[in-house]
Amino acid sequence: MTLGNLDRVSRLLLASVLVLGLAAGCRSHRADTTDAKSGPDILYKRASDGLKNQSFAEAIKTLEALQSRFPFSDQARQARLDLIYAYYKTHSVDQAVDAADTFIRENPASPRVDYAMYMKGLVYFERQPNFIERYFHVDLSERTPVDSVKSFESFTALIKRYPRSEYVNDARQRMIYLRNRLANFELHVAQYYMRRGAYVGAMNRAKYAIENYDGSPAIEPCMAILVQAYRALKMDDLAANAERVYKENYPGDLKAIERKRHWWAIF
Repeated sequence: MTLGNLDRVSRLLLASVLVLGLAAGCRSHRADTTDAKSGPDILYKRASDGLKNQSFAEAIKTLEALQSRFPFSDQARQARLDLIYAYYKTHSVDQAVDAADTFIRENPASPRVDYAMYMKGLVYFERQPNFIERYFHVDLSERTPVDSVKSFESFTALIKRYPRSEYVNDARQRMIYLRNRLANFELHVAQYYMRRGAYVGAMNRAKYAIENYDGSPAIEPCMAILVQAYRALKMDDLAANAERVYKENYPGDLKAIERKRHWWAIF
């Protein structure tokens, strides 16, 4: 092939690219123009279709546009609720919580406030561990349960404010799990303090779990820690009373709490 032919081929390829680019630009422009002329009904229908098809990113974009362009429409009010769900499905925790809080604050008399409160609790409840945590199989029960606390508080507020809500039963079941999760964290901390010989800290953590998470499986070892901590602190009367309560509730011998000092805990 001669240099002249190569030059002609290059020009043809360039012209083809330009034509395709212009066509795409025209289509995009027509789509933008259509969006700009669409009313709240059309926008909400498009967003609803996106949610049904699990195209959550597109649904979010359309719902946000609907809110921005028609903020006082009925569709925009429903869009605020749909956005909470769409953010939740895309694991956009901060956006979902902010959307729920905004709806609750701006629509205190709405019959759907219970849904917003429930979704807020659900977002925190199902917050996903990040890639590193999943890869290394991190035991999240030993981490400060900030999200669990927020979820528990949200469900508690829902139940207190809307005891007859359709979401209450599910919220109660999730709160049982959260209560156990929170109790397990207190147990982990109390065990850590016992290993370090920090008996006051262990005693306080065990007492907190016992007083706040009654019925959790973690209560039995927390009671045992309480007995051991009282003994170590020479609080014999309190130790005897705690041991009596332990034996009344848990058959068998009191489980001794071993003090294991790791190599890094030398001081």
